[in-house]
Amino acid sequence: MSNYHIKHLEEYFKVYRKSVREPEVFWEEIAEEHFTWYKRWDTILSWDFSKPEVKWYEGAQLNITENCIDRHLLTKGNKTAILFEPNNPKEEAQHITYNQLHEQVNKFANVLKSQGIKKGDRVCIYLPMIPELAVSVLACARIGAIHSVVFAGFSATALSTRINDSDCKMVITSDGSYRGNKTIDLKGIVDEGLKDCPSVNTVLVAKRIHSEINMKEGRDLWLQPLLDEASSECTPEIMDAEDPLFILYTSGSTGKPKGMVHTTAGYMVYTAYTFKNVFNYREDDIYWCTADIGWITGHSYIVYGPLANGATTVMFEGVPSYPDFGRFWEIVEKHKINQFYTAPTAIRALAKEKLEFVDRYDLSSLKVLGSVGEPINEEAWHWYNDNVGKRKSPIVDTWWQTETGGVMITPLPYVTPTIPTYASLPFPGIQPTLMDENGEEIKENQIDGRLCIKFPWPSMARTIWGNHQRYKETYFSAYPNKYFTGDGALRNTVGYYRITGRVDDVIIVSGHNLGTAPIEDAINEHPAVAESAIVGFPHDIKGNALYGYVILKEVGETRKHESLRKEINQIITEHIGPIAKLDKIQFTNGLPKTRSGKIMRRILRKISCKDISNLGDTSTLLNPEVVQEIIDNSI
Repeated sequence: MSNYHIKHLEEYFKVYRKSVREPEVFWEEIAEEHFTWYKRWDTILSWDFSKPEVKWYEGAQLNITENCIDRHLLTKGNKTAILFEPNNPKEEAQHITYNQLHEQVNKFANVLKSQGIKKGDRVCIYLPMIPELAVSVLACARIGAIHSVVFAGFSATALSTRINDSDCKMVITSDGSYRGNKTIDLKGIVDEGLKDCPSVNTVLVAKRIHSEINMKEGRDLWLQPLLDEASSECTPEIMDAEDPLFILYTSGSTGKPKGMVHTTAGYMVYTAYTFKNVFNYREDDIYWCTADIGWITGHSYIVYGPLANGATTVMFEGVPSYPDFGRFWEIVEKHKINQFYTAPTAIRALAKEKLEFVDRYDLSSLKVLGSVGEPINEEAWHWYNDNVGKRKSPIVDTWWQTETGGVMITPLPYVTPTIPTYASLPFPGIQPTLMDENGEEIKENQIDGRLCIKFPWPSMARTIWGNHQRYKETYFSAYPNKYFTGDGALRNTVGYYRITGRVDDVIIVSGHNLGTAPIEDAINEHPAVAESAIVGFPHDIKGNALYGYVILKEVGETRKHESLRKEINQIITEHIGPIAKLDKIQFTNGLPKTRSGKIMRRILRKISCKDISNLGDTSTLLNPEVVQEIIDNSI
């Protein structure tokens, strides 16, 4: 097991079998051989899903930033750690070496300490995708403060809810941010959000857009002068393995966000090991994940996973459509990107545009393509494979969650044969199972079930901040002694898993359980369709009927819509069967999405049921204006 890389399928099965038979031995070997510890663990694992309580590497002491930065300085000090690509392509990219990152993190850590931040304090970070975001995250970890990053596109209300939930003492923000050709007044949003946040004593403000902003006396401080004065030496705080590293909020089905708590040692081991294998990372590769650090993907696979491997990780401030739809591919050519990890939402948006946006760039450096955030539909998979990967770069369709901390089910590049729409096989150490409606384990294949995990893995969230009971009820009450993912899945004859969507996105029509993902996949194969979303609405005879919201590639004439509706239902009939046909199809210019690209089906369900009295806070959506348009045109 000493080799970090799994090189072929036979070796994968050998490693996987060992990881399941002797999980403690498996994770002990990886932890021993690839990381720096102040003190070794007393116990590898203790767990009880009935409480639920999980502890990995108990008794061990470490600091994650020493593993992500300090230990690389001797051999890789002058290597680029973070490659910052700004929003404006005319602005020069920044190469921050491991030596420079070490100095910047230490200085920032000393600024935090000078403002009274100490081990265990919560610090809210509300920054755009600029280097200060990665540096502030690492500076918190350096001194043992718990970082809580809030995506810098959330509303003031969403920000204050998260600050108050975890009693943050400090907010780190900037004067504003660039997003394509727009600027956003981040400091104004923070000021609004902090009107009712008594726990916050200090706001540190980075300069990005150099706008005129209000600075509140006694609370707000410019960051740069403090950094200029700070020492570049900061001894890392010694952390216990199970000390909290960060809180990251994820949407709850009840509306109140859940502050998932991730701890230090297990998270470090798992994100580093998955990064190395899922992306087939080799020394001197240039790796780019297009996510925002405001999401778990950015925490695990922009910051901690890559840096723990001594990798070069790209941080991109901009959007895929600015200055035009070739921006991703221009960056791939410019920096000779080897691994490219993005969301199906982005792939589908780019696939709508002319192919010349892709074809004008040299993408020959690409070795691995990745997909994250939702199951990738077949049409998008093929477009990505054919036009970006040129059928030579394997696509890793990764399934995981904020709660899991790292990738759980995924192909391994050049190891696992891929099938479009299948996340494929569990990562070593992960023991998935499918459960039926009666709580029985499904042994056969080719049957839909509810996806659960039978055994703990190192990077799983340990609790919900301040509400362990909610953690237990949400993840461990549906199926005793199993972690319930909330997702449905299908396992095929060779054991590959296909995620069929959230279980609450499974609609029972005339007694048939229909997952929304396969129906959407079918609709999206129609040449005129760019994207779709399916929800259920009450039906007198069927119990539920299906309502489809469909975005067309080109805005068609209304008179063509009727024939399109028939063609869409014909495709569904061919792919799934007549039971899955849509009773209503509404053509729309957009779908309500979260900033991470997830479609807010809860809102679509309410509109389809003519229940628009309480749609919740839509201000945190990527495109809140689309909600009213959908209501106005609903059938």
